[in-house]
Amino acid sequence: MSHAKTSYVCLPCRAAYKQPYDGDRQRICPRCARSLIHVGSAFAAPRRRDIAAWRTLSVLLHAGVRFHRSCCGGPGYRPRTLREVRERMTYARRSGEPFARALVRYEVPSAPSAPSAPSRG
Repeated sequence: MSHAKTSYVCLPCRAAYKQPYDGDRQRICPRCARSLIHVGSAFAAPRRRDIAAWRTLSVLLHAGVRFHRSCCGGPGYRPRTLREVRERMTYARRSGEPFARALVRYEVPSAPSAPSAPSRG
């Protein structure tokens, strides 16, 4: 019986590979010979030309966010644009929430409104 395949990526090459998962075995990129990053079985790679999407992915992976299937289907929410990443990183800095947790939030709570100045009159 063969094992299910999972995804590995090379960020410098902007390439993704599906390979069987077998523990902690080191995977090497066939293009540049650097280590591949295990991203999970629910990963869908962006197009190689989509540099912004690969930057977004790089931020997620360096924060420890992966794309593993959950009991209910997919991996849950993951930001797709750098703007969404910036919103969540700003929220994490202001709230003290860990970056990895803030990055997978579906919605970012809005900032509390500043108190208005007393009116003179």
